[in-house]
Amino acid sequence: MRVPLKRPPPPPEPKRIRQIIVVSDLHCGCRLGLCPPGGVQLDNGGPYFPSDLQRRMWECWEEFWTEWVPRNTQDEPFAVVLNGDVVEGRHHRTTTQISQNLADQAKVARECIRYALDTTNDAPLYWVRGTDAHVGPSGEDEERLASELGAVPNAVGQYARHELRLRVGEILVDIQHHIAPVNSNAYETTALQKEFVIACEEAGRWNQEAPDVIVRSHRHRLAKTEVPTAKGSGVVISTPGWQLKTPFVYRLAGARQSLSQVGGILVRHGESHIYTKHKVWSIPRAPVEEL
Repeated sequence: MRVPLKRPPPPPEPKRIRQIIVVSDLHCGCRLGLCPPGGVQLDNGGPYFPSDLQRRMWECWEEFWTEWVPRNTQDEPFAVVLNGDVVEGRHHRTTTQISQNLADQAKVARECIRYALDTTNDAPLYWVRGTDAHVGPSGEDEERLASELGAVPNAVGQYARHELRLRVGEILVDIQHHIAPVNSNAYETTALQKEFVIACEEAGRWNQEAPDVIVRSHRHRLAKTEVPTAKGSGVVISTPGWQLKTPFVYRLAGARQSLSQVGGILVRHGESHIYTKHKVWSIPRAPVEEL
């Protein structure tokens, strides 16, 4: 009697990624942006050391990646998305840079991002280009960094792209950097709602799939709007940044009175619904001075 051969069981299918972590607007190279606590050695050999507020912001960065992300991703696979303006650049005659040398700024960004990636157990990295004024024409400075740091390229070989349409579980997430700024908290979600309406209109016009979740950045503030859809909800969310208030902010009505927000978001497609979570810290304003 022939004994049938025992075949080994097939390897388990890899878990499908059903969640992403999105951070944006690090503005590395700015004295008000993200900077490692040990500082950085500049091109001429001299050091730059972060301010007390930058050190506080780095504590938030550490807590976000080592505590908040693991706790909220629940040991399930996820992808990381950097949604633009990772470096400060040379722009608008501003004088708040650590250095006008873009190589110095890139050095700061590499250290900040590598710290985050070292905590994520080889999570795939996707990169979206930010504003030309910060990251160079056509995002050339971010393209170099994204290539060096192993970001996933798109179909034409760009490591940093202007638009990312990502399948997360069974939902479509549309991620771009820019959205209209806001000068009043009372209208903070107006541009977000418009973004969803335009996306649905264009999808219907050309018989394409409309996004289930839209993520935008640029304004350094968390805001969210949610509407009912056939899949449960359509969500538009803008991310906080990682930069303190710059001199430019103090010129804007509404923005000049707001506290700085730093943090990031999670987008997940659960078993039956879409949900987002966020972590935001406010950096306190200057203390009251006594007469």
